This record gives sequence, C-alpha cells and structure tokens, in this order.
Amino acid sequence: MIPTEDASARKREIEEKLKQEQETLSFIRENMEKSDQLTKGMVSILSSFESRLMQLENSIIPVHKQTENLQRLQENVDKTLSCMDHVISYYHVAKDTDKIIREGPTGRLDEYLACIAKIQKAVEYFQDNNPDSPELNTVKARFEKGKELLEAEFRGLLTRYSKPVPPILILDAITVDEELEVQEEVTLEHLPEAVLQDIICISGWLVEYGRNQDFMNVYFQIRSNQLDRSIKGLKDHFRKSSASSGILYSPAVQTKRKDTPTKKAPKRPAGTIRKAQNLLKQYSQHGLDGKKGGSNLTPLEGHDHDQRVKHQSDALTDKHGAAAGKDDVLDIEIDSYIHCISAFVKLAQSEYALLTEIIPEHHQKKTFDSLIQEALDNLMLEGDNIVAAARRAIMRHDYSAVLTIFPILRHLKQTKPDFDSTLQGTAASTKNKLPTLITSMETIGAKALEEFADSIKNDPDKEYNMPKDGTVHELTSNAILFLQQLLDFQETAGAMLASQDRSYVNTVLQSAETSSSASSSEFSRRLLSTYICKVLGNLQLNLLSKSKVYEDSALSAIFLHNNYNYILKSLEKSELIQLVTVTQKKAESSYRELIEQQIQIYQRSWYKVTEHITDRNMPAFQPGTKGFNDGLEELCKIQKVWAIPDKEQRDAIRHAQRKVVSEAYRAFLQRYANISFTKNPEKYHKYRPEQVEEMIERLFDTSA
Repeated sequence: MIPTEDASARKREIEEKLKQEQETLSFIRENMEKSDQLTKGMVSILSSFESRLMQLENSIIPVHKQTENLQRLQENVDKTLSCMDHVISYYHVAKDTDKIIREGPTGRLDEYLACIAKIQKAVEYFQDNNPDSPELNTVKARFEKGKELLEAEFRGLLTRYSKPVPPILILDAITVDEELEVQEEVTLEHLPEAVLQDIICISGWLVEYGRNQDFMNVYFQIRSNQLDRSIKGLKDHFRKSSASSGILYSPAVQTKRKDTPTKKAPKRPAGTIRKAQNLLKQYSQHGLDGKKGGSNLTPLEGHDHDQRVKHQSDALTDKHGAAAGKDDVLDIEIDSYIHCISAFVKLAQSEYALLTEIIPEHHQKKTFDSLIQEALDNLMLEGDNIVAAARRAIMRHDYSAVLTIFPILRHLKQTKPDFDSTLQGTAASTKNKLPTLITSMETIGAKALEEFADSIKNDPDKEYNMPKDGTVHELTSNAILFLQQLLDFQETAGAMLASQDRSYVNTVLQSAETSSSASSSEFSRRLLSTYICKVLGNLQLNLLSKSKVYEDSALSAIFLHNNYNYILKSLEKSELIQLVTVTQKKAESSYRELIEQQIQIYQRSWYKVTEHITDRNMPAFQPGTKGFNDGLEELCKIQKVWAIPDKEQRDAIRHAQRKVVSEAYRAFLQRYANISFTKNPEKYHKYRPEQVEEMIERLFDTSA
C-alpha cells in the first residue's frame, strides 16, 4: 500500500504537468489562428497581383506583336534597298570599269582581275534576269575586251622577259667536272619570279574563266623560239671561242662515262681526228687513183721519224692548206653539234619544268611536244646533213668521214636515255627522231668500215705508187692510223658492226670463248677485234702482192720488213695489240716471224758478194776479190738509197750483215795474204776490212 504523502505529492506533480501542457496547447492554438490570418492575407495579396499581371499582359502583347511586325517590315525595306543598289550597280559596271579596262593590266594585275570579276558577274546577272537588255551586250563586249587585253599581257610578258639562255650558263649546266664528287646543279631561270607569278595567274584565269586555249599556242611559239635561239647562241659562241682561241674542244666534254670499260686508252690531243682525216684524205685523194707516188710515212719511232713527220706535215700544209682550214671548221662543227645535243636535253628539261607551272596538266605533253619541235628538227636536220656529207665522202672513197660519225654517234647513244626520259609523253614521231638518226649514223658508219676494209684489200699494185726506197707504204700507215682512231670508240664501233654486218656477229658467236653471259661491251670489243684482224689480214695480203712489183727481191724483202715492223710497233705502242690478241693470241709472235723471214731473204742478196771469196769459188792462183769488190760497190750503191726508218732494226741489220761480210773477208785475206798472184795486188785487194765495214755501215742512209 502506497503511503498517503507520496500519493499527494505524485498527484500534485501530475497536475502541474497537466497545467503546463494546457498552457502550451493554448499557445499553439493562438499561433495557429494568427498563421491562418496571415495566410488569408497573403492569398488575398497574390490574387490581387495575379489579376493585375493578367491585365498588364493583355495590354503589352498586342504592342509587342505590332513592334515585331514593324521590325520585319524595316528589314524587308533594307533588303529591298540593298538589292536595288546591287542591281543598279550592274547597270553602272561598264562605266565604272571603262578606264581600268582601257588602260590594261600592266603593273596592276590584281586590280585588273578584280575589275574583270565585276564585269563577269554583271554578264551572269543580265543573262539570268534580263537576257534581252542592251546592257548585256555592253558588259559582254567589255568582258571580251578585258580577256583580249589579258591575253595580250600574257603574250607581252612572255615576249619581254623570255630571253635566250646565255651560252656560258648552258656550258656550266652541261659540263661535268670530274674533280668534283658532287656536282653543283646549275639552275636555268627563264623568267623573273614576279613575272612568272603574273603569267601563272593570267594562265589560271584564262583556263577557268576565259575558256580559251589560244594562249597555249602563244606560249609554245614564244618559248620554242627562245629554245632554238639558245641553242643557236651556244653554237655561235662555240664557233667564235674556238676561232679566237685556236683551241678545239674535245668531243663530248660533258660525258664522263667511258666508251669501254677496258684499259683506259691514252689521251689523244685535240685535233687528232682532224689530223687523221687530213692524212687519210691525202691518201684517198691521191693513193687510190694512182696519181701520187710512194709514201714517206714512217713508223712512229726515233728522231728519223720525227723529222719525216715534220716534212710530211709541212708538205701537207702547203698542198692542202685550204683543206686543213676546212677541217678545222669541221672539227668545230662536230664539237658544237655534240654540245648542242646536250644543251637541248638540258634546256628541254628546264622548259618542261617551267611549262608545268603555267600550262594545265592535261595540255602539258602536247604543248611541250610543240615547243621542242623547231629546235629538235634543226638538230636532227644537222645530224642528217652530217650523215649525208659522210655518205658523199664515202662515195669518193674518203673513209675518214667515219671518224666524224664516231664521236657524234657515241654521244648520241650516251645521251639517248636522257633524251627518252625528256621526251616521255610526246608523240611517237617525236620520240623516234633520235633513234632514226642513230640508225642512219650506224648504217653509214658500218658502210665506211666495210668499204675501208675492202679498199685495203683491193688497193691496186701500181709500180708508180710504190715507195722507191722500200719504206712504209702509204696504205699501211693509213690503215694503222685509221684503226688507231677506233680505240676511243670501241663500243661504238662494235655496236656499229653488230647492227649491220652479221658476219662479225656470227664469227664472235662461234668463238668458244664467248659466253652467253658476256656483257655488251665485251661483245663489242670482240667484234671490233674481229674487224681489226680482218683489216690487218687484208693489209698483209695486199702488201705481199705489192712487194712483187719490185724486181729486186732484196728490196721487196726490205719493203715487207718495214711494213711488218711498222704494223707491229704501231700495234704495240697503242691498245691495238690488246684488241688484236682478243681474237688472235699469237699475232705479235706471227709478225716477229714475218719480220725475221724478210731479214733472212734480204741477207741472201749478199751471197753474190761473199761467194767470190769462199774457198769453193777460188781458182788455184786467182783469188776472186775483184768480183767481191765489184759486187760490194754495186750492192752498197743500190742499197744505200733504201730506207729502214726504225733505227733499232736498221742498226741490227747493218751489224749482222757487217759481221758476216767482214768475217768472210778477213778470213779470205788471211788465207791469201802470202800468195803472190799479181804485180798489182791493190787492184784485187782494193778495200781494207775496216773500209768494207764502213761501207756496210752506210747502208740505208740517204744522208751519207
């Protein structure tokens, strides 16, 4: 049971909490009432605000719509006015552009093109909107006038600034310096950069808007003329320089590639071909028709030969001075032509590079083809003239003409790859011009080679054409001289023979030493070797036939000895011997045997002298020295005027003969020294041994 005091206390506590809760509830009710009043007031305010906003919106929206319509109307008015101004401007284009069009584009191309653009737009407007208006005809006429002046400006710029390339610059561009590892590329600038840009701009406009291709014809005509003038200028410069300096340029100066990969041939001085031509012409003009006596041309040995060559040269100059001068001109023409061929390739390449910047791509090849025709045709015509001149010369039996063909043909074949690359894309007739010329030169060259070989074989054995002293025949010296000229053109000559004469090809192909994998240069070398051996074989047979013209067998032997010796020494002193041995391994020893045979035949001529002092011919008391004396005197008198130009051979033959005769004579004198068979022994013992030796020592010495 809970105590009373505790219950009372508990009751009071509960009553106090109840009272507090009632107070709190009253406070909340009061606040709720206030909040309701505030809410009602706010709702009333918002309702009033919404009503006012609706009234404002109803008032503003019509105004906004009206303003928007007014703005749109304003824009339409502005656009209409702008269009009107634009349209009206087309009617004033002709007047506004009149001055600029009349004055032309010179010096203000950009402004002029902008003016043309205005006219072009006016033309388009009237064509689309008012094709029957007179204004259309006016602006059309103005546009055509503007285009005409642009074409005139194109022509004028090209004409004024297109100049021939200076010859010195061309020579720099085509010359290769062997001492430089990396060649400096020489740029040929045909037009100033600013002018070039104007021309490119005009060209682009004419293609896009002018609808006209006539300017391309103008371009190739002007540039074609300059290309041709550049080459002719080089040719004139070459002639003047050569004439003033007296120096003949070496053919194909700019070509580094050797004609043959074999042992390097010795360098020949400038004019070698011309000198060879002089000598060969002398032979062809006087040797074949029999109007000239024996030759004084001798082997290239010793002081005697140098003196003889000097006399020959002097005589040749005196008799053929005019011809020599003509040959100088020919040398210049040949070298000039070779340089012009290289110049054409270089200039044509440069012209194509220029053309690609100016002419539309699909017209470039055709325009380039037209551009190069004049210069190319002139070069080909000049080449044809060279071939024709060589053909006429060969008909006159002047086989030196082939020497003119060789350097040109070699250079043309070396240049052909660059030629083909440069002419790529041109017409077939253009591409075929150089191969046609090469074929013509190969044909005429092969003809000259064959006819020369035949002339060596068929040269007549005429007594008045034989050297009286038994020295080297002109036929021999000319044959060797001709063959020596082929050394610098081994591949060219071999290819020439291969292209025309199958007999040489078949001979080489049948050789066991020629493999199918042999290079073209090796094949050409073997072909040339076969040809040289044929010429030498023909020469040997002809010399043998000619030697029979001499009544004296000893002189015949001296003649053959001199010629065989000349051939051998000439072969040994040049690369000819290497070429000969390609197909005839024992050629050198064969010539030595021939030489020795002739020496032995000559020595037999002394038997009729020494036979008088041999034991079997001596009577018991009448020694035959008188017959010896007479024979000795007669033989020395005859053989004194004979010639052996080779000092080494001359001394050897003298020494051998002196030894044989002297020993026999001394033995004879010793055997009969104490025999008295006459009161006048000096009549029989006319010469001492030393005198006999001295007489023999003076053999073959026309100066003694």
